[in-house]
Order: sequence, then structure tokens, then C-alpha cells
Amino acid sequence: MTLQTPFVGQLVFADLIDASRVDRQQVLLLRHTYNPDGLTGPADLTPEKIHEYVRWQGIGNKIGKTPPKYWLNFIAAGGRRSRFLFAYENHGEVEDQRTEGMRCFDLRPSTFLSNLNERLVIEWSKDTVNWAKTAGSALNFAVTEIAEARPEPFPGFDQLVIPFIELQAVVADSRYEHWRQALSSVQGIYLIADTKSGQLYVGKADGAQRILGRWSEYAKTGHGGNVALRELNSLDMAHRQHFQFSILRVFSPGVSTAEVDAAESHFKQALLSRQFGLNRN
Repeated sequence: MTLQTPFVGQLVFADLIDASRVDRQQVLLLRHTYNPDGLTGPADLTPEKIHEYVRWQGIGNKIGKTPPKYWLNFIAAGGRRSRFLFAYENHGEVEDQRTEGMRCFDLRPSTFLSNLNERLVIEWSKDTVNWAKTAGSALNFAVTEIAEARPEPFPGFDQLVIPFIELQAVVADSRYEHWRQALSSVQGIYLIADTKSGQLYVGKADGAQRILGRWSEYAKTGHGGNVALRELNSLDMAHRQHFQFSILRVFSPGVSTAEVDAAESHFKQALLSRQFGLNRN
């Protein structure tokens, strides 16, 4: 459902930037289209796939030699219409990963304009082939739609598998309110899988903290205070983007600490996460 407000057709992109109080010079707009060599269709519009696609940029391409801090990602939505997906914060080029023709950037999820994720639609300029625009050249892009935020249905504890970038949305985005209610209601045993190395980490969330509280720490720090994950973080802060979160077992709030501890120990043994994974005890 689209909000029919008097701003439709009058509100422009400059109004959103100015309201955010972010320096216009620090904003870059990227308009993605589906193609066989990149994002091939709607199924590829996952945070993990978009991150891997966007962080690699051709040497000398349209983003410029020193691209701005905030990268706003849009997907073509018919004609010149472009729907805002989400933003990244650029922490600079990872120079040791540069290849003959490509640069790799340290991009991290950003809350910039996050209240408009997947809701905002703007009208790109006629030269849609120019897929990268500085905010200065996009200030007069018309805002054609601001849709109501669509809540994300909670998949159930047994079906929940999310990458790190979505975890950050779960703990902060209004669309995930039902998720937060569910995760804050139970204690449990969770699994963090390093999708790059295949190593596993088994953790527990007990007491008043519960799963939402524990996972909020991971979303904030990338390691949650765990020794092995902290070591990975110190070597490469971008490594957290490879983490995948799921739940192995849930307990009601009244279950004893001893029962939760026993379940945690069982899963560490069953999944060999001490011998071959990321558990240190």
C-alpha cells in the first residue's frame, strides 16, 4: 500500500538528504539492474549477495577515485523508477585485495535512511546508463513513492537462518518487531556458522538476556565478546559479514541455568565445535 501524501511529485531527494543532516558530498547513489553477470533477479536481492556484488568495483569506474562515505543502493523498478534497498558505510579500499582490474571496499551496513529501506522510490535521471550518481547530481530526483513499511513475518525458531547483515536489521528495523518479540521471549542455544571457513560456534542465551539480548551484542560488536570471534574481528573487521545465525533449541524463561548449560555442552560435543570450530571451552 502506498501512502498518498501531498508530497508526492513535490518532494525531492535533496529534502531527504537535508533532513538527515548528512553532508551531501558524502552520499553516493548506486542504481542496480538485473544482468547475467551480477544481480540476476529478485532472488539475488539478499543483503549477503548485494554486499558481495557492490564491494567489488572496477578500477576507474563511475564511483570515482575516492568514493563518498555513504553508498545508497537502489534497484531498477520499471522505467526510471528506482527503489531504495539500504545503505552501506564505506570504510575505504581494502588495498591488499586489489586485482588488475578491480578494487575491493570495506563496506559495512549503515542505518542511514534505514527507515526508508525498500519503501522509498525515486525517479532516476534520463541517463539511466549512468548507474552511479553523487548526491549533488541527484538532488532534484523526484520522490515518487514512500510505501508503508511491510512487517517481516517471523519464520519460527526452527526455520530461522540469517546472515550477519540481516541480524543488524533484526535488532533495529521496525519491520522486524515480531522477530524481536519472539527472540526476547525465550532462552536458547544458538549456532554461528562461519560461511567462509565452515567453522561453527555454539552459544547460549539464558537468564534475563535471552536470545534477543545476546544477539544484539553480536550485531553491535561483531563478536559478542567470544574469544575466537574476537580474534577474527581483530584480524579483519569485515569477516563478520560471513557469519550466519540460527537457533538449535529454545527454552521457556523458567528453565534452570543448569538445563541450558547441559544443552549447550551437548551441542558443542555433537557438532565438534571445540575440536574443529570456534568454541574455546
